[in-house]
Amino acid sequence: MGDEHVEEWLPQPDVADIELVKVLHALGDPVRLALLKVYADGEQYSCAPGALGLGHLHKSTVSHHMRIMREAGVTSTRVVGRSRYVRLRRGDLDARFPGLLDALVSAL
Repeated sequence: MGDEHVEEWLPQPDVADIELVKVLHALGDPVRLALLKVYADGEQYSCAPGALGLGHLHKSTVSHHMRIMREAGVTSTRVVGRSRYVRLRRGDLDARFPGLLDALVSAL
């Protein structure tokens, strides 16, 4: 049996450990704001730059932005084999900072 069916989650902060300063820092970049706009629909997305409308950026640059968002607690990343899927942690963020995501997304 190969690794293609193995699923894991990349490290992310617990809900209680999500800090407002880190969230705001993570979203203080135009590329990461663009990612927030994509993720705001609540769907899960492949990490492929082309799938996110970021085909003009190098894969390592997109990975960097995704890591910043995940480590701040904005997103979670699921790994299945060689594929990665990202989803906004809306419920967790709404619980910690009510109204923050709605205000940011409506401004985009």
